[in-house]
Amino acid sequence: MTEADAPEDPKALAYRLETARRVFAGRIEFLLSAPKLEFLPEPKVPEIAFAGRSNVGKSSLLNALTGRAGIARTSNTPGRTQELNVFDIGDPLAFRLIDMPGYGYAEAPKDIVREWKALVFDYLRGRAALKRVLLLIDARHGVKPVDAEIMGLLDKAAVSYQVVLTKGDKIKPSALAGTLAAVATIARTHPAAFPHLLATSAEKGDGIAELRAAVVAAVS
Repeated sequence: MTEADAPEDPKALAYRLETARRVFAGRIEFLLSAPKLEFLPEPKVPEIAFAGRSNVGKSSLLNALTGRAGIARTSNTPGRTQELNVFDIGDPLAFRLIDMPGYGYAEAPKDIVREWKALVFDYLRGRAALKRVLLLIDARHGVKPVDAEIMGLLDKAAVSYQVVLTKGDKIKPSALAGTLAAVATIARTHPAAFPHLLATSAEKGDGIAELRAAVVAAVS
């Protein structure tokens, strides 16, 4: 589901979705986990990063996006991802997906939180290969203060980002539409925010094809 100014030509949309499906049907492999920037691979191919509050469903969405159950570890424990997890896409290598540590987990030790923030902020500000951040927002809650803080950081760093609602199946369609409208209004006040929103459900598969197409478009 997208929040767009005008409907796309059906043939063009079908072509984009099929192209993206083929990309994600190919080689996808976990490469490494980087606790610090110096452990990341050389920035020779485009990168798409996933950001979001702890327990927003990043790992589940990555599994759905790649069509590989378990390629990203899921957990009921918020804050499990504490490193930059890197995934190679394509053979030959076409681009990489970067799963960033979740933010906003209040119960995490303060020193761990500082380390997470330093790692994420340094990556966002200094990674030349980064083409877009996909900022995940829980459809049940909308933009929280900590999400707004990250949006401000991305604006300041001039990093293009697109808001993706997760867990869209957990609320009624009318409520989802309301959240989309509310978040879109907020996103329009942020200069680095991509104008189109996506609503997804990792469990039901809603919006996953469109998300794949958005990723492919961003690295093309």
